[in-house]
Amino acid sequence: MKLPEKPGGASGALAVILAPRRWPIRWRLAAVSAGLTLAILIVFAVVVGRLATDRLRSDFQEELKNGALAVAHEVRVEPALSLFDSTRIVAPDLDGMTTASGDEVRLVTGLGQPIHTATGAPIETTDAPNLGPPGSDIGSFGNYEVATAAVVGEPGQSQPIYVQYARKQSQLDATVNRLWLLLIFGVIGGTALAALAGFAVAGRAMRPIAQLTATAREITMTRDPSKRIPESERDDEVAELARTLDQMLRQLDAARSETEQMVQAQREFIADASHELRTPLTSILANLELLDEQLSEQESAGEQGEIVSSALSSSKRMRRLVADLLLLARADAGRTGTRRECDLSQIAEAALAEVRPVADGHILQLAGTEPVPVDGNPDELHRLVVNLLDNGLRHTPAGTTIAVSVSSRNDDAVLEVTDDGPGIPGEQREHVFSRFARLSGPADTAADSGTGLGLAIVQAVARSHGGDVEVGDAQAGGARFTVTLPAAHDAAGASEKS
Repeated sequence: MKLPEKPGGASGALAVILAPRRWPIRWRLAAVSAGLTLAILIVFAVVVGRLATDRLRSDFQEELKNGALAVAHEVRVEPALSLFDSTRIVAPDLDGMTTASGDEVRLVTGLGQPIHTATGAPIETTDAPNLGPPGSDIGSFGNYEVATAAVVGEPGQSQPIYVQYARKQSQLDATVNRLWLLLIFGVIGGTALAALAGFAVAGRAMRPIAQLTATAREITMTRDPSKRIPESERDDEVAELARTLDQMLRQLDAARSETEQMVQAQREFIADASHELRTPLTSILANLELLDEQLSEQESAGEQGEIVSSALSSSKRMRRLVADLLLLARADAGRTGTRRECDLSQIAEAALAEVRPVADGHILQLAGTEPVPVDGNPDELHRLVVNLLDNGLRHTPAGTTIAVSVSSRNDDAVLEVTDDGPGIPGEQREHVFSRFARLSGPADTAADSGTGLGLAIVQAVARSHGGDVEVGDAQAGGARFTVTLPAAHDAAGASEKS
């Protein structure tokens, strides 16, 4: 599974937050859990808050009514003792009759005029706030909720007397506000707990999948399908997925083993076939060379001589091709020739001497050498240097200087072959070591570009000896091939002493 590229920086984090589709699964599960809990708690809070508010208002008004009735029950109206006396109102301490702090009580006439009296005292005004005219039920006046109750008097009473019991609405509003605030905090807290619980449960549920992902990533990096998927302790869908992936890896491992065995068998066959082809080719070449010598002595050879010469040339080309294929096949099959300690500088000088007669106008130089022993097969290393020189001769014009240098660098032996020719285009450098690859364009100046196996053999020989080869630009503008091989132990000790 290819994962999306992660954006960096604060802008990338903001983009992930604003794009829920890019959230991790545990985030999405936690968000769904928190969202559902939030919706349920909001509905619950609205219903409970509305019912509780209505109940608080009903209780508030009921307390006002009961308070007014209680005060009215304690107030008595006595008739006048004579024509010159007025009606007597006997009432207890009104302030002591309130049921809560801040409540207000008034005795008023039907016109709303306040009166206050004690036993045997005349009617007088009071400092109680104005609560409006008396009504038949609970009403609002200013910041007060007012309940009115009539005082039962004597028959023939000139004017009715009422008790007004009032309480500030702010007390009820404060209680309602505290209720809603508590519900809001409950919704927020419940949602936060649901999110944390969802995240924890999702993380626990995703832990086996995270282990599967880590194992799959390790297999991707190592390219080793023989690794096993850890089995889950639970028998659920994740465990079934783990078993399925493990079975798939077992099948892939078995298929890879079969493929490697088949490829190895093919490599062995090619190596053996190439080796067996050398004997009949050697016999054919020997017969053709003998026939060519015999025909060359006869002046009347004519057309037959040309036929023999052409066949001899083709056979030599076939022998080179078979030798190249044999070397590559042995490298692919892991077969190594007899190796011993040899001097890479002497091998380079011998290869240069072999190629010099066919330089065809090129200037071959031994730029600089020093004794650098390596553990390797001298014939294969000789072939490596010859192929690099032959590559320079084929792909550079006459007059080009080709230089060879051998040096010791750290614990490595370094062979460099450079030229001042047209060089190798950048887009072709990654393909020059491919088998049967041929350069095209200004870098290819030879009519016969060979079999396309020369540089592939160079790479195969270098890697079979524990080294590698690279291509780059020379200081003169041409191509530079650098072969790096592990130096022999004696060479490493000599370098440290020097």
